[in-house]
Amino acid sequence: MSRILAAIRGLSFKCLVLDLDNTLWGGVIGDDGLSGIELGQGTGPGEAFQAFQHYVKSLKQRGIVLAVCSKNNEKTAMEPFEKHPEMVLKLEDFAVFVANWEDKATNLKRIAESLNIGLDSLVFFDDNPAERAIVRQFAESVAVPEVPEDPAWYLRCLSDAGYFEAVLFSKDDAQRAEQYRANSQRDALKGKSHSIDSFLECLDMKLTVAPVDVLSLQRTTQLVNRSNQFNLTTRRCTEAQMQQMSTDADVLCLQIRLRDAFGDNGLISVVVAKPTRLENRRGLHIDIWLMSCRVLGRQVEQEVLNMLVEQARQRGDGFLLGEYIQTKKNEMVKQHYANLGFELLSEKLDENDQFCSLWYLDLEAFKPFNTFIDSTFCKG
Repeated sequence: MSRILAAIRGLSFKCLVLDLDNTLWGGVIGDDGLSGIELGQGTGPGEAFQAFQHYVKSLKQRGIVLAVCSKNNEKTAMEPFEKHPEMVLKLEDFAVFVANWEDKATNLKRIAESLNIGLDSLVFFDDNPAERAIVRQFAESVAVPEVPEDPAWYLRCLSDAGYFEAVLFSKDDAQRAEQYRANSQRDALKGKSHSIDSFLECLDMKLTVAPVDVLSLQRTTQLVNRSNQFNLTTRRCTEAQMQQMSTDADVLCLQIRLRDAFGDNGLISVVVAKPTRLENRRGLHIDIWLMSCRVLGRQVEQEVLNMLVEQARQRGDGFLLGEYIQTKKNEMVKQHYANLGFELLSEKLDENDQFCSLWYLDLEAFKPFNTFIDSTFCKG
C-alpha cells in the first residue's frame, strides 16, 4: 500500500543505473575477456545473471530509463553488449553509458544532469559494497539497495524494494527510454552547432496542443502527479478530477506534445487554466503548468504561452494570472513567469509556510515570442 501511495504522489523512481562486472555478468570483463565472463545457461550463476537481465529489460519496456555506471574502459565495457551471444541487454537499451575510472558518485551526478532528472530519481545497483558506501555518502539522495552476495537474489532484491511501482501505464511510458536516447542525439547535435539558433532550427520542432481527452486522460494525470521540477504549483489530482476539469467548458485543460527531427518526445506539458475575474475583467488563472525537463532550453515554454494566449483571446479573456508555489524541487521555475513577461502582483507565505507568488499578463499588450517551433492546435 505504501508503494502505491508513493507512486500516486509521484515518489517512484525514474532511472535504474547499473554496474557491469559481477552485476550483469559474473567476472571482470577487462581481466577475464569475453569468453571468460559467466553468463547464460549451463551454470547457476550464469543463469542468475541472465534472469536478472531479463527483469531489467522488462523495466525498460515499461518506461524505466536504464543507464550504466562502471569503472572500466569504455570500449571493453561495451564488448559484451555487442558480441556476447547470451546478453539480453543491448547498448540501445541504455539512455546513458558511462564507463571510466572516475568515482561513481561524480558519474551518477553527470548521468542525472544528462537526463535532466534529479539525483533522487536514480536507483544505483552495484555488487561492490565499497562503491555503494561511497555513493551513499557523496550522492546521498540516490537510492542504493543492499545487493546480496548471491546473484540468484539480485532480481528479488530489486523487485521487492518497490522502487519502480506504477499505478498507470501508457504508450508514452513504453517509449520513454527511446525518448531519452534521442535526447542524447540532440545533445550531440547541439555540441556541433555553431549557435543555439542554428541548433534549434535544425531540430525541426512540431508542437501540437489539444484539449485533454479520453485517450490522453491517463497519461496527463500521471504527468501531473509525477512532475516535480518544472511544475509551477505541484498540485496533484486524481484521474476523476482531471476528467472533470477536461469536460468543464469553462476550464482550459491542455495537453502539449512535441516532435522533432530525432523522433516523438510524446506528451511533454500539461496546462490547466480556470476562469477568474479581476476588476470586472474576465481572465484565466493558471492552476497547473508543468513540463518535462527533457525539453528544457528549446523555447517550448515560450511557444506554449503563445498558444495559451491565443486560446484565451478566442474565449474573450483579457488577462492571465500565473501562480508559483515553491517546493524543495521546483525552485528552477521561480522566475518562470518573470522570464515570460508577467508582472508580479504579490508574494507571501501560505498557511504551510511555502513561498507563493502571483503574476499578471495583459493579453492586449502581449506580443508573441519568436520561436523555431511550428505549432498546431487540434480541437480534438
